[in-house]
Amino acid sequence: MPPKPKITKEMIVDAAFEVAREDGAENINARTVSKKLGCSTQPVMYHFRKIEELKKAVYQKADEYHSAFITDIHGDNPMKEIGSSYIRFAATEKNLFRFLFQSNEFSGKNISELIDAEELQPITAILGQEADVGMEQAKAIFRSLFLLAHGYASMFANNSMEYDEEIITSDLGLIFDGTVNASRGNRDVSFI
Repeated sequence: MPPKPKITKEMIVDAAFEVAREDGAENINARTVSKKLGCSTQPVMYHFRKIEELKKAVYQKADEYHSAFITDIHGDNPMKEIGSSYIRFAATEKNLFRFLFQSNEFSGKNISELIDAEELQPITAILGQEADVGMEQAKAIFRSLFLLAHGYASMFANNSMEYDEEIITSDLGLIFDGTVNASRGNRDVSFI
């Protein structure tokens, strides 16, 4: 009889990611992951002594998946396209969106800390170039776009709603154009 295939840590994370994607992260446990893998719970508990450790690894994988999803841009307005992709992600990957952005992961932080995050610096730099504004103004524009996009995304992630790309693109364009114009109109304005 051939030996059973070895269950690796990566296989466990991949299986737990699929559980989160299909059924929600709250359903990640040794039993659901081992069932997905077709094995006992022993390999899961061997590699991850606590389910919270596994959820952190899955969160990282989901974050990487989300980042790749929203930054796959091909249009002439990267910021509107990223916003649209963020909303589309919520509409198509409801469970992953809720896991990433509605699981209290940002507890104790404020909006400025999120906008200043190192991971967002390339995006705000692109925005600054695209809008021809300084970094602080770019962050203020991004914040406005993000809050609109997150509102839309939350509605789609938590409700069965019809996704209307045309309306979303129009609204993102209004916010983008309005905040860029406001920024250019008074470059000395301090954005709070």
